[in-house]
Amino acid sequence: MERIQVVLDGDLLRATDQAAKRANVNRSALIREALRGHLKSIHYQELERRDRQGYEKHPDSGEFADWEGVAAWPEE
Repeated sequence: MERIQVVLDGDLLRATDQAAKRANVNRSALIREALRGHLKSIHYQELERRDRQGYEKHPDSGEFADWEGVAAWPEE
């Protein structure tokens, strides 16, 4: 693992330390997990953006119209 230096304001540092204590992990582990989650979120947002662009370029031709009444996206 690499070491880095991150500057946090006092309130964010205190909240981080409290969250780490509640999760029974150290500060670094909490920050690593939060960053992984954020990067995953960014990745999915990019995939959704690309899907939207694809559907805008090639709109639904109606071939799946029968499924619209029963299909649902999962809740996030």
